[in-house]
Amino acid sequence: MSTPARFHHPGIFSRRDLLRFGGVSLAGTVGELLGTRGAGAAPARAASRARGSAVADQVLFLWLPGGVTHHESFDPKPDAPREVRGEIGAIDTNVSGVRFAEVMPLMARQMHRLALVRSFAAGTDDHFKAQAYALSGRNELPNGILSEPNFGSFVCHQLGATGGLPGYIAVPGTTRPGPPNTDLFVSAWLGQKYAPLETGGEPRRPDFHVQDLALPDGVDRDRLARRQTLRSRVEAGLEGAEKAGLYEDLHQLYGRALELLTSAHVRRAFDVQSEPAAVREQYGMTKLGQRCLLARRLIEAGTRFVMVDYGYDWGEYNNLWDNHCAPVQNQPHISQMVKLPYHIPAVDQSFSALLHDMDQRGLLQRTLVVYLTEFGRTPKINPNGGRDHWGHAGSVFYAGAGVRGGQVIGETDSIGAYCTTRTWSPADAVATVYHALGIDPGTNILDRQARPIAIQPSGEPIPVF
Repeated sequence: MSTPARFHHPGIFSRRDLLRFGGVSLAGTVGELLGTRGAGAAPARAASRARGSAVADQVLFLWLPGGVTHHESFDPKPDAPREVRGEIGAIDTNVSGVRFAEVMPLMARQMHRLALVRSFAAGTDDHFKAQAYALSGRNELPNGILSEPNFGSFVCHQLGATGGLPGYIAVPGTTRPGPPNTDLFVSAWLGQKYAPLETGGEPRRPDFHVQDLALPDGVDRDRLARRQTLRSRVEAGLEGAEKAGLYEDLHQLYGRALELLTSAHVRRAFDVQSEPAAVREQYGMTKLGQRCLLARRLIEAGTRFVMVDYGYDWGEYNNLWDNHCAPVQNQPHISQMVKLPYHIPAVDQSFSALLHDMDQRGLLQRTLVVYLTEFGRTPKINPNGGRDHWGHAGSVFYAGAGVRGGQVIGETDSIGAYCTTRTWSPADAVATVYHALGIDPGTNILDRQARPIAIQPSGEPIPVF
């Protein structure tokens, strides 16, 4: 029996609406991200979640855009010709019959926690299109690459924020593919209050701090309180002039932003420097390692949806995973590239430490961990010693929150070129997340033109549970 359609209306405030008073910019950049709801939205949102079927309450999304090679990671082909397999061998995992590339010895010991999908395919070799598809689960791009909300925004919209933190946090949220450099972390027609809080900065650095999570220069807590009192007096006279409940929505947003500015709990969650040195070293003092550690802290603090963003670093490694080895990239042969400590070894160390640490802390029981990259790499190594874009096959995984670990879903052929079993798309990958959270993908949301749009118009959950 089909589920009756339900309707929600997204928030309509932009960031500019909230930049109102005394330079406290957080009211515009964070308050709207906290999932503040208008009157009547909460019952509808609760009704849209099949709570009895949900196996997860939170999501930790490991996003490595750029196209991570599947040959030198989760789907090695040691018996293939040399121009396919390269110089990297394969090693056994702790699940009989499953092998990883030799540069992933730590993750090989975590295979019992993984539902590894080797037949993931975006169906396109274009970075922009494949990344937008993976981030939204919606392959509806003719109207523009930024037209569809991230699936983290839908999660935040449907389930709300928890733990006194924004519902969707991106660590650091700085990937800008291009040219032209483009921010793909968008809430689109859902409205800005469901956009991610992008932390910015670099968690591995001693001076790391979250952008906008600090009082303006010269404003201490007492001065902030005086400004808040003055603001309340001024706006008290405007309350009657506001129409259709807009004042109340804005008042709630500002109030939640103020809570975030002054919350010791929030500040502790972002204080990755307070972690013991041994724990930080376990994750690795790499960019990816410390981003994963901060993500664990945010999950532990109660954040609904956390994305670890590791993609384009224009200042240091360019697009780390886009290993064409073209002369302009100044990269070594792919077989050497994947041995560099900040490449696959960083994935191996940080992902394995994350899964082990979350399990030890009891966080895996209700947190779904998802690893995605937009596509794999070509089966044949190119004349420059690299691998090019390949939208026909790639590897992703799920762990935690009811996932049946130790299984491999799907296969590729003997050279890792094409899927020999059912292909699972980005729409399927995102549908799997909604299924875990008990979100009904048939729920219709009214866009800004009051048109009903389903949360997930296509896609089928991958059988990872």
